[in-house]
Order: sequence, then C-alpha cells, then structure tokens
Amino acid sequence: MKKILFTVLPVIALAMALVSCKETSESKALPAISGKVGEIGIIASRPQWESEIGDAIREILADEYPYIPQREPRYRLFNVPEENFNNIFKVHRNLLYVKIADTCTTAMRVQRDVWASPQTMLVVTAPSKAEAARFITDNGAKIQGVFETAERERVIVNAKAFPNTSLENTIASLFGGTPYLPSNYTLKKQSNDFLWISYETTFTTQGIFIYQFPYEGNWQLTPKYLIDKRDEIMKVQVPATREGSYMITNTTIVPGFETKQFDGREFAEIRTLWDTHNDFMGGPFISDAFLSPDKSNVIVIEGFVYAPKYDKRDYLRQVEALIYSWHWQ
Repeated sequence: MKKILFTVLPVIALAMALVSCKETSESKALPAISGKVGEIGIIASRPQWESEIGDAIREILADEYPYIPQREPRYRLFNVPEENFNNIFKVHRNLLYVKIADTCTTAMRVQRDVWASPQTMLVVTAPSKAEAARFITDNGAKIQGVFETAERERVIVNAKAFPNTSLENTIASLFGGTPYLPSNYTLKKQSNDFLWISYETTFTTQGIFIYQFPYEGNWQLTPKYLIDKRDEIMKVQVPATREGSYMITNTTIVPGFETKQFDGREFAEIRTLWDTHNDFMGGPFISDAFLSPDKSNVIVIEGFVYAPKYDKRDYLRQVEALIYSWHWQ
C-alpha cells in the first residue's frame, strides 16, 4: 500500500520542485499576501487541470457553498501551470500545488508562509493522475479544512490587531468570555442575557447575537430546541423595519446541524437562513451553542449577514471566524 502523509511543515523544510535550495535557506522578511478572500491558485499543468485531477479539485473546492441564498462556489479557483508560476502568483494567499511523478509518494503537506505572509500552500504529490485524483477525493474534507482554517485565522489575527477592547470587556462581564472583535464593530443593543453587536455599511450588515439561558440537559442542544429558543428571543429582541415585524428562522429548508470542537470548546452548530415576519429581509446565519464552564447556562453566539445587493459567502465567513474566536476570560 502507498504511504499517505498529512503534515504541517515550516518554510525551512520545503521539499518541492517549485522552491530552490537558495530560496528556502535565505532568511528575509516576507511580503504581504495578495489575492481576494476565498480565492485559491491551483498550480498544475494544463493537462492535469483538465483531467480527473481538476475534476476532483473542483468537486471539493468549487462546489456550492451551503446555506446562503444565492448560488456561490465554496472558493474561486484559478489555474497556473508550473512554468508560468512567477513572482506575481507566488505571493497569493492560498495555493494548492499538484506534483505528479513516478517517484512521488502519495502525500499531502501543508506549508505556511512560503513566499508571503500569512500564506497557506497545500502540496499534493502522487505517482499518477488517477492516484492524485483518488487521494484528493478521499481527503476532500481535510483539504477544505486547510483553507477554511487559513481564512478564519486571518480574520481572527486582524481582529486581535485592531481590537474593540471596551466591547470585548462588556461581553466578558456578562458571559464570562468573548469573541475577538475588531474596532469597527459596535454595540447595537444590550438587555438581560442578550447582546446585539453589528458592523454596518450603507448596503451591508454583519451582525452578532450573544445570549444565554439556563442549562437543564443535553436535550436543549438539539436543532429543534435551539431554533425554537432562537425564534422566541428574536421576536422580542430583534425587530425588523415594519411595524410588528421581527427576525425569524427560515422554515422552508432543513437547517444544517453538527457537533463540533474548536480550540478546546465543543458546541452545537446550526447553519441556515433567517427571514423576517411581516417584512422582506433575510440572509444566512451560523450559530454555535455551548455550555458555560460551570455548566449552568447554554451560551449561544450567532453571526448573520444582511447584504441584499451583494454575494454573501465572504461576509458570512468573516462573522463565522469571529464567533469561532470565542475564548473564556
């Protein structure tokens, strides 16, 4: 059986044809990354990109992003053959390099800050195109996770660099913990056991709700209970633009539900759409529910997006990263 590897390597340990010994041994300041959020450069020959390898990559990285109103791909992909891979492309934020050779072992390696910072490059090697395609398909969730983590960490690092310390302290005083929040987020509403935080422009809103209720048992960490509780709270706390209107959870689609672990926390995650009763507003949201350290309360932190004029994937990724950054104080 072929040996399958999945490792994270520092820049000094690179072992690939694209990087010379001189480049890996030099110590120098790296330039900032280029490229748009949610974009991945695929370094592969044109025949590889047009073969089953390209099909496998598109299947896992350009599939439809879940639980947003419009059809949007998970990532925007562009292909760069290795012979055209110059300094312009080397500083891109996300790279996936496919190397096929008879001498290659089937493997997957993650390399950070190779030519720019904060950069993530995933290297897939295999002895044949068929083996590479099979390996990419079999490891689709891991490959998605590498780039999701990279984009999430960039948002969190930025929030830490330009924090809204006052707002974070307000949250921590009520809930015992807080997400990292950048300075452009402001407190929109505060009441007993409920906070509404928002970053608003002329045509977009990225909002975060945080609320809590007494913990009675794990039956509360189920989709039906959490959505019913959400709707109960939204009806009181989150009015829409018309008289008697308020936020509700979309009832026409089955929500996504997973139990996840991140940074030492276990939480129940719901992804779906929000609507408004007696109004015409709506958009995507993601909510995470978890127990307080003393298990006395269920804490819910939710990120939502309202951007009727724009695609919503990147806005949602940003608020998702912020709610994932929750930490106890």
